[in-house]
Amino acid sequence: MASGTALVYDNEMTSHKLLWDDPICDIEVPERLSSCYERLKCYNLVERCISVPVREGTEEEIMLVHSLDYLEIVKRTPKMTEEELRKTSADYESVYFHLMTYRCAKLAVGATLELVDAVMSGKSQNGMALIRPPGHHSQRNAANGFCIFNNVAIAAKYAKRKYGLQRILIVDWDVHHGQGIQYIFDEDPSVLYFSWHRFEHQQYWPSLSESNYDAAGQGKGRGFNINVPWNKIGMGNSDYVAAFLHVLLPLAFEFDPELVLVSAGYDSGIGDPEGQMSATPECFAHLTHLLMHLAKGKLCVVLEGGYHLRSLSESVCMTLKTLLGDPLPRLSGEMAPCLSAVESIHNVRAVHKPHWECLMFEDTVPLLDLSTSPYQMGEAKSTQTGAQLLPPQESGKANSAEAIKTDRFLELHMKKIAFPIPRIKTTVAVDEKERCLLPPSVQVEKATDPKELKAILSGFDAELVKEEKVFNSLVNMLAVLDKIIKKEVTNGLAVSSVASLSSAVALKHCHNLKIQKVLCVFVGDMDMKIDLDDGEVLLINVDANPPTKSDTKYNISVNWKKDVETNNFFSAALGFILPVAYSYQPDLTVIVVGPKQSVGKNGITLLISLLQGLAQSHILTLIQDTEVKLLQDIIKPLTGDFIPYFGTYAPDLKENVQRTLELREQFQQEWKLLQCSGLHC
Repeated sequence: MASGTALVYDNEMTSHKLLWDDPICDIEVPERLSSCYERLKCYNLVERCISVPVREGTEEEIMLVHSLDYLEIVKRTPKMTEEELRKTSADYESVYFHLMTYRCAKLAVGATLELVDAVMSGKSQNGMALIRPPGHHSQRNAANGFCIFNNVAIAAKYAKRKYGLQRILIVDWDVHHGQGIQYIFDEDPSVLYFSWHRFEHQQYWPSLSESNYDAAGQGKGRGFNINVPWNKIGMGNSDYVAAFLHVLLPLAFEFDPELVLVSAGYDSGIGDPEGQMSATPECFAHLTHLLMHLAKGKLCVVLEGGYHLRSLSESVCMTLKTLLGDPLPRLSGEMAPCLSAVESIHNVRAVHKPHWECLMFEDTVPLLDLSTSPYQMGEAKSTQTGAQLLPPQESGKANSAEAIKTDRFLELHMKKIAFPIPRIKTTVAVDEKERCLLPPSVQVEKATDPKELKAILSGFDAELVKEEKVFNSLVNMLAVLDKIIKKEVTNGLAVSSVASLSSAVALKHCHNLKIQKVLCVFVGDMDMKIDLDDGEVLLINVDANPPTKSDTKYNISVNWKKDVETNNFFSAALGFILPVAYSYQPDLTVIVVGPKQSVGKNGITLLISLLQGLAQSHILTLIQDTEVKLLQDIIKPLTGDFIPYFGTYAPDLKENVQRTLELREQFQQEWKLLQCSGLHC
């Protein structure tokens, strides 16, 4: 199995630089690259990666996307005078050429392709290419928007040709629309292109009508181009996560890519003078984590934009830490997308409904009367997203006061979200006969002092607890839980003869230790009585049986019928459980696999893997001993020793989807990340 994270970097790419005054282009500086690499070294991340050498992209590789005529123009630039370079630059929009531009642009292409080779050949599981000049605006016959060659588009064509790939996902989280990529693959159903971008009703560069939500692709490519236009500045963490959960991930799981390429522009991050958005660096860790569940983990992140050096470099570090498998920091800010973001998400889902089975049961049409429409812009300008942490700048041009303010904020913020990572990732409590099923990296836990347990059990059925088998399983479970709570391990697993009782004891123990918020997801038949009214515990029970009592904000039943044909769980996991979990922001997650689950092993492992993005990845998993056959499958996402593949997509049963839609409708005011329809905000 492929493992490890590749890092592709060469300092020579800093030799591409602007030689004259240009107020548009002067933010694309060599320090964008060098500051990222220096920050990676500060966090000791470079030494943890697999170093991949850089090479030049060949002319044949460049012409997978670009015309010979355009290539010949760029080839002539190394011999030009400064005046000739200025004249050639003026032939294109927002571009500059230097004597070293052609060399650096070829290195950027080659570095990207070397990363693809490392991931596709199994040399690494995933990786990141730190390159410049960027590429996603570049078109077949033209440089555009600081971009010379379209690195990611070339990589997609290259991967299709060399490895015979039939489905590639490109995720463009740069704040500008990557119109170059869209044009190249507009009629190609083998490439699913997703872009969110500052749009402001076509008032923001590149100011194209085809950057709007209704540009969904042409011909056979109809439905394979996804544009999420941001019609106001200040979009933050919750807006970005909502777009992933309600647009990108459902379609991407259905598309089932064989490779994921990220056009990673960090000008969508906080403090950037171009984007004027509010997403903090750890948001990119969460976005990366979600993407790692696709394409069996084959993920290539390629640098695009980003013009506030501290914001850019911290975001790059957060991305690489996640690729390396580190636990994720908690997301900052209230998890409530703003109205404008919800409207855009609604419209994208409405336009793509005819093309994707995962949206077939949605009852939605595009909204035409938007809150940010020109005649309502006075109101829109005064309304910023709840996740905003710094005021937006007045213009796209950086000024020193705003840059210093962002630097100071990030200096404090990065310290605030930092946390120690336990040396041991996973500890378990299982019977001797089950230990042979575990990977060697797992620590097997010994029992704690029974005296402490007796105090915890004082409120439970004394007769039941007298049974030695029950008592021992509870003792072992608490030993695992204590290690997680004390942050001596990241996560843990225990097999129990009484899963419902074990989970109740675990929740009581968390209460005694004053753990503020615990998310408990119980899959299967549940017999657990616990007070759930104060928000200290959020219980979600996924069960084939209909609920016996009404759902409340903190006690929710997901009535899920077993589907022997597919065993999929995508609509509930992405459309309900994950948005609620992110809205709740737990300090600990408890996942219980009880008897008679209606969710197959793919759904359970998907759920465990996705929920590791929360609570700094602190998860206690409890398995009913009758379900121990699932042990090997369940332990893998906890240890990270697995290829994340959750089965070929097939539409969930209509009644299951309907229940998910009903729950979303019922709880979207309590759990704001459920909002994906502008009709109900």
